[in-house]
Amino acid sequence: MHKFDILQNYFHSGKTLSYNHRKDCLERFEKLLNNHQNEMIEALQADFNKPPFETLVTEISMLQKELHYFKKNLRKWVKPKGVRASILNFPSKEYIAYQPYGVVLIIAPWNYPLLLSLQPLIAALAAGNCAVLKPSELSPATSQLLHKLISKYFNPELIQVVEGGVEETSLLLKQPFHKIFFTGSTSVGKIVQKAAAENLTPIVLELGGKSPCIITPSTQLKLAAKRIVFGKFVNAGQTCIAPDFIFIHPKVEQDFIKEVENVLNEFYGDEPENSPYFARIINEKHFHRIKQYVLNGEVLIGGQTNSKKRYIAPTLIKIQSLDDEVMQNEIFGPVLPIINYTNIQEIVSYNQQHPKPLAFYIFGKNNSEIDYLLSHCQFGGACVNDVLSHIINNKLPFGGFGASGFGKYHGKFGFDAFTHKKAIVYRKNWYDNSLKYPPYTQEKFNLLKKIFKLFQ
Repeated sequence: MHKFDILQNYFHSGKTLSYNHRKDCLERFEKLLNNHQNEMIEALQADFNKPPFETLVTEISMLQKELHYFKKNLRKWVKPKGVRASILNFPSKEYIAYQPYGVVLIIAPWNYPLLLSLQPLIAALAAGNCAVLKPSELSPATSQLLHKLISKYFNPELIQVVEGGVEETSLLLKQPFHKIFFTGSTSVGKIVQKAAAENLTPIVLELGGKSPCIITPSTQLKLAAKRIVFGKFVNAGQTCIAPDFIFIHPKVEQDFIKEVENVLNEFYGDEPENSPYFARIINEKHFHRIKQYVLNGEVLIGGQTNSKKRYIAPTLIKIQSLDDEVMQNEIFGPVLPIINYTNIQEIVSYNQQHPKPLAFYIFGKNNSEIDYLLSHCQFGGACVNDVLSHIINNKLPFGGFGASGFGKYHGKFGFDAFTHKKAIVYRKNWYDNSLKYPPYTQEKFNLLKKIFKLFQ
């Protein structure tokens, strides 16, 4: 029997629907995370030399926080939610029922291979679904570990892990899944959406884009440099919501560059290549792609590379035009271009004329400028005087806008992403208004007009 059929049969058995089953899934995830942290750290080090601290902070702890939030709120979320009944349905009980989709497919990326595999999987199972998880073949050690651990902690009729590359993913996309959740590049996202359309499968796309960071004249530069350097160079810049480039006012440009230089030295020392706190590029293909940006820009800080180690130094480059090569695609690496602006309307115009970014960052103290940018620009999520921090709060939705994706998750939004909301009207039998039934007399017509006026 095919993997999809096994999962679908299990879903149809109704075993995934109860609150106790869903709670048990969350507890199993909790044990998985608590009992195998060292293996997870080792797997990510093997894949791209990710520092243990970063694995703990940006992956394991984020998952633990999500699990805690789900365990605290799940009983409330699964209950039907009553709504005020319409007088036109009197007498009736009316409510929203929350039903799992069925068998869902989760396609995960390589850059945060634990977090971005398990966070949507936790939401899918908490919502009562069965799932196929496809980890990325570009992080093979983590993929193999996920396969091993999920097989150990979960019934194979509930979750299947499929390893492999393009061929395996293509075969999966031909199956009639009831929901697809994809995290990755915009180009692959288009392929996934096209495949999903063949079966009219609803889909969540978590993509990326060129997330700008605006440094205004009123910015507190020393603190901004520290926050931006961390957000850009954590995971060696391989983060979908990392600042992809900086709009900077000329008044503060030179001072900001000096602060960045100081912070980089504080974080990674004189030779970041020897720092145990800086990750490597995932593979040679991405290394050479990112290296071209270094070669083509005016390097202000960094610029060193080592192909044997897949190392690219934390690098700041100056660009003169938004048409430069480095501005045509998401960088997804430790290269940060900066370009001058003189009026915030330039930033708004850029946003209006280009694909909408996943994240949007503004630094400064001028509230009128900040409010203007937040209200006139379109993006997935934003931070003021920080980067990345909008993903920390489980009560905030995470997702893109247009080319950077659609659909939301994290916390309750993740539960909702894998849940179909059904409208239920439960009519009573002790009264029936005959107004709606034929014959449609003039008397009924006049009465109906009077009733409609009550709603105006």
